[in-house]
Amino acid sequence: MTSEPLFTALVVAVGLERVAELAVSRRNAAWSFARGGVELGRGHYPFMVALHTGLLAGALVEVWTRGPDAVPPLAWSMLALVVASQALRWWCITTLGRQWNTRVIVVPGAARVTGGPYRLLPHPNYLAVVVEGIALPLVHSAWITAAVFTALNALLLAARVRTEDAALARLA
Repeated sequence: MTSEPLFTALVVAVGLERVAELAVSRRNAAWSFARGGVELGRGHYPFMVALHTGLLAGALVEVWTRGPDAVPPLAWSMLALVVASQALRWWCITTLGRQWNTRVIVVPGAARVTGGPYRLLPHPNYLAVVVEGIALPLVHSAWITAAVFTALNALLLAARVRTEDAALARLA
């Protein structure tokens, strides 16, 4: 068996994880809006969705069309980072509880969460995104996808972090 089908299964698994995130996000958004939540940064959200979809699609297209070899030491180390980024992401989701969302929604009167990974970093979920955006494509040496995603994600995160910091300032 070639490694392309295994890589495809990994990317599909990550895609299914994203679907689970969106389900949690929708449920939490409904909870937030029912309590007077206000969304910020709505303008960059479609770009974020497109970029994250592009990461998954781009990795698959690159692997299946360019045909880079999977280099076992790189593949295994990057797979470990993908798993670690997923663990960090779900630690963030669990820690924030109903306040976690793929959107930036401020709920009046909600307390700022400072436990879990948030006691160590102000935006740990974005660390997970950065690591995954590099590591997932590199599991199968898809360096073009990793580079393009990383560059575009840096631009997105600059806007996203500013928006989120402004939202968090409302809670202070």
